[in-house]
Amino acid sequence: MQTKDTWFGQPKGLTILFLTEMWEKFSFFGMRALQIYYMTKELQFSQATASLIFGSYAASVYLTPIFGGIIADRWLGRKRAVIIGGLLMAVGHFMMTFESMFFIAMAFIALGNGLFLPNLPSQVPLLYPKGDPRAVSAFNVYYVGVNLGGFLAPLICGALGEIYGWHYGFGAAGIGMCLGLLVYVMGSKHLPSDREEARPVPTAETAAGQSNIGLLLSVWFAVVLFRSAYEQTGNTLAIWADTSIDRLAFGWQIPVTWFQSLNPMFVFLISPLLVQAWMRREARGIATPPALSRMTMGAVGVGAAFGLLAMLIFFSSAAPNSVSWIWLVVFFAVFTLAELHILPIGLGLFAVLAPARFGATTIAAWFSASFAGNFLSGVIGTAWEYMTPAGFFLMIAGLCCFSGLLLSIIQKRQRQPLMQAMPRQSDMQAP
Repeated sequence: MQTKDTWFGQPKGLTILFLTEMWEKFSFFGMRALQIYYMTKELQFSQATASLIFGSYAASVYLTPIFGGIIADRWLGRKRAVIIGGLLMAVGHFMMTFESMFFIAMAFIALGNGLFLPNLPSQVPLLYPKGDPRAVSAFNVYYVGVNLGGFLAPLICGALGEIYGWHYGFGAAGIGMCLGLLVYVMGSKHLPSDREEARPVPTAETAAGQSNIGLLLSVWFAVVLFRSAYEQTGNTLAIWADTSIDRLAFGWQIPVTWFQSLNPMFVFLISPLLVQAWMRREARGIATPPALSRMTMGAVGVGAAFGLLAMLIFFSSAAPNSVSWIWLVVFFAVFTLAELHILPIGLGLFAVLAPARFGATTIAAWFSASFAGNFLSGVIGTAWEYMTPAGFFLMIAGLCCFSGLLLSIIQKRQRQPLMQAMPRQSDMQAP
């Protein structure tokens, strides 16, 4: 891409990818905000059955990208894969408006996501010349786009579903996916050609990429455990909030789905402040912790958020709606601050260490950790019926901390190669 072809100091293509991802995540999280309530309230599934279906579906949308990345790298190319995948997801979201097509609709969304998910972010590094320091900050910008869509989705789709009917919420999610496709197609001239990654790659660069596979596999396993705990926010935490949170604020009842907007809202509020804080540290000569150290802090921090929730429940009344909604805001503030130390860092790590010509496949491998973690989260969620809420969330906190321990061990064993592979934080810009 030409250096003059910029918006806000970044390549124009990043804005196109940002907006495309924002609308895709609006559709994805719009449906997700309604899914657990739709199954338990409308379809009359038991909590355990709904939890298992929720986890299995969430797992499947991160399993299919493994095949979608391979198909794009070998045959389709990134652009065609994104367009075909987006069309399949749009059809699936509109199918959700028909109760009889519930499971078929989820299958369409999962298949479409397989083509879409690995091939959009894998275009980000191709927007920059080799060695361009903006390439790392690009993933912070991109992650804000992900969460902007996630923030808007519960507010719009969730409110439509709760107030006017579930199918209106699902329909709004389908419209969001169509808008994302429109942005992508109209802005495709600003995106890198699929032929750009087909250029010859030096043998030394290929060998370096292959040598990182063991490291990425180790990180993958630790992230699987983390995701199994992290994903409880849309599953068991949502169920607990529906019955235990006092949602009355200034004489108005807050829709329970709106609380799922807190996490993405804090992402784009905290992200710029966090990056600026890291940059100021380095300006004063204080080294920023390496990538895996920050990921360790993130996993432990999310564990601390769940531990805080467990303690709150333990010392509160067991009566329905006995916990103030303010505590849920506090939980998500701590949760999000910790999340920003692990998820965008991990995505950037996999992108930077990807073997040559396997960018989409490597990104798919990162998302496959979400597949295994989401499925495990559904299995773990079935224990909700047999445990106290405080005990359950304390167990989730322990799982996060164990994941952090594994990441710390990986960091100690891989310190020098990883520090050489990742750019300095001072080269990054705030989104």
